[in-house]
Amino acid sequence: MSVISPAAFDSPRLLADIGGTYARFALEPGPGRFTHTASLPCADHADFHAAVSAYLRSLPPQALGGALEHAAVAIANPVEGDSVRMTNYHWQFSIEQMRQRLGLQTLVVVNDFTALAMALPRLAPGQRRQVGGGQAVERSVLGVLGAGTGLGVSGLIPAADGWVALGTEGGHTSFAPRDEREIAILRYALQRFDHVSFERLLSGPGLELIDAALRDRAGLPAEALPAPEITRRTLDGTDAICREAVDTFCAVLGTAAANLAVTLGALGGVYIGGGIVPRLGEYFDRSPFRARFEDKGRFSDYLRAIPTCVVTAENATFMGASAILGAQLQALQGSEGSALLGQIRRSREKLSPAERRVAEHVLAHPRAALSEPIAEIARAAAVSQPTVIRFCRSLGCEGLSDFKLRLASGLSATVPVTHTQVTGEDSMLELGVKVLGNTASAILQLREQLNRDTLGRAIDVLSAAQRIEFYAVGHYGVVADDAQFKFLRFGVPSAAITDTRLQLLSANVLRPTDVVVIISSSGRVDDLLAVAELARERGAAVIVITASHSPLAKKADVALIVDHVEDVATQLPMVSRILHLLVIDILAVGVAMRRSREGGVVLPALAPAASAGLDEARPELPPGAAAGAPAPAARRAGLGISAATPLALLTSHSR
Repeated sequence: MSVISPAAFDSPRLLADIGGTYARFALEPGPGRFTHTASLPCADHADFHAAVSAYLRSLPPQALGGALEHAAVAIANPVEGDSVRMTNYHWQFSIEQMRQRLGLQTLVVVNDFTALAMALPRLAPGQRRQVGGGQAVERSVLGVLGAGTGLGVSGLIPAADGWVALGTEGGHTSFAPRDEREIAILRYALQRFDHVSFERLLSGPGLELIDAALRDRAGLPAEALPAPEITRRTLDGTDAICREAVDTFCAVLGTAAANLAVTLGALGGVYIGGGIVPRLGEYFDRSPFRARFEDKGRFSDYLRAIPTCVVTAENATFMGASAILGAQLQALQGSEGSALLGQIRRSREKLSPAERRVAEHVLAHPRAALSEPIAEIARAAAVSQPTVIRFCRSLGCEGLSDFKLRLASGLSATVPVTHTQVTGEDSMLELGVKVLGNTASAILQLREQLNRDTLGRAIDVLSAAQRIEFYAVGHYGVVADDAQFKFLRFGVPSAAITDTRLQLLSANVLRPTDVVVIISSSGRVDDLLAVAELARERGAAVIVITASHSPLAKKADVALIVDHVEDVATQLPMVSRILHLLVIDILAVGVAMRRSREGGVVLPALAPAASAGLDEARPELPPGAAAGAPAPAARRAGLGISAATPLALLTSHSR
């Protein structure tokens, strides 16, 4: 397998390898050269941005040699769309928001084993060690897997002059035992987990689970040894059970590797990475791994011909992430990278000299042009602002906002998420684009603020409620009305109260089985603070949707945070009400799903009625059934509440 030399580049790039325990960082000032490598414990940093910021602060001033423009992140979880949520850790972030917060032109985020797979063709002979026999077939499929905090699985398929990496979650395939010992381990694991995947055993926690199961099988007292200690005792030869655990781990890894080889047809070889196997060194070569890999019944000869190699390169994941970033940048610079950029290149000769200077600026700095105001673009291109507008219209765009929208779509397949000020000079189209863009930005920011534990507690409280009352005042009364409507639709006694006097009267008769949901943008309305205090005195649970660190948030049993500031002196609150409505939708979906799973009453959704009255839209009940009576199972299965679309928007925003 030949080593591929990466394309040259001029400025340092930031590379990151994020696992469930450590976040590794490096700078790549030149092709294949990694400097200022650092490994930071994830537990020492609140989120991904904090870890990146800590690394950048640790660099000497001369390390970057200017502004950081491009970065690639390999992370231990699936990457689909813009939202990243780690499987084995609590970090989560929006890729586009993170790019902006870090001031980058390009941020590529990929699965860590996709990155490792892309490194395989770039490995020198001294950066891999073959275990057992077999001979690779040139330009054939490669498989890669490795154990660390979890089990990563990927593959590499030859295509034209390059390679296509597979983003998979093969570590979560079901574990299949091969002997009595592994059957005993499976029984032990099933006492703790509903589903035992290969990752449950082929990981740091998995090695600990195997050791505990073997001690239980041998009738020995539990020791709860951490994985590094199990490995140390094995290599020292001081603990027979630890050695048996490591041998079992290696054998199970052989099964998983063989399954991957026959699934992918990986005649080019199967590569082993991750944090555990390389630390075993030559012990792994003598382990049951290769014998188990070849033990495939009728397909043993097939597997015997496939080589297995341990990746020994220290920076293999960085190599793959760099390759993916380089390919992305090359695509953006090429004529196929953006339809609009290609149009600009083709039309350059037809532009006036002044418009051509604008074109050159955009082609040289496409990402920067997305966020620069018209004055900055004009200054950088040494032209007037009307010239910038003429340049945009020469490309068939309505104006600068329309131009940026099309440019963003070509560059990253997403709308730029920044707040843009609406001005009196905007056309109606530009005004609409800005309003929608600002709303999209706020929604992505809300998604960044969501806390899964807090949402889970809120849904638990609401699911157990016998009655829910929604309190709001002023412009947010419509949110309370919407909440009442949604919860009544699946049979929960609910009321929306927006009059402050009625709120006090109603709160005064609350019971401990009731729940109050208070909706307030500022969290500083005296009337709502008083009703929250009264509700708690009556024993009712209090959920609030409000700003962080507000007086109302401090009075709540569960506080769902929505931090969005609008200038209510110049306009009615628009975006913040949408955000509060989306939170209500999330809660409604969560409660509906919970009640459906637990066999609760879920009434069917109302059919759309564009011009019909509410009575015409009301679902029909079976003959003789009273309102609120249990609906038939088939009718419950037809639940189609409108919250599903906003929930999808918040959880799987496409890049």
